[in-house]
Amino acid sequence: MEAVAKLSDYPTSPRKARLVIDLIRGMKVSQALGILSFQPQHASPVVRKVLLSAVANWQQKNEDLKIEDADLFVKSIFVDGGRMLKRMRPAPQGRGHRIRKRSHHLTIVVDSAV
Repeated sequence: MEAVAKLSDYPTSPRKARLVIDLIRGMKVSQALGILSFQPQHASPVVRKVLLSAVANWQQKNEDLKIEDADLFVKSIFVDGGRMLKRMRPAPQGRGHRIRKRSHHLTIVVDSAV
């Protein structure tokens, strides 16, 4: 039985988040939480919270099973680009440069190996 957790419109670029999620794709949840707690990237605490939310969602679906016995792993994890805020910044000689403030959507699916 799998469980899903999603995060929408988090204000970090998708590329920076993909660097973090590529580290934990396909791992056991306990290993992934250990790796995420020691990563220096800005997106790692957010990914850790969403992973814990997916584990809690799995626990909600399977109240009769224990998490320790289930042997949970990250079945799929992906980042999609979210909305982009577009701003203008003054540039020399009366021009304007566009600033694109990116955001991303994060989706994590956990499943039991048993």
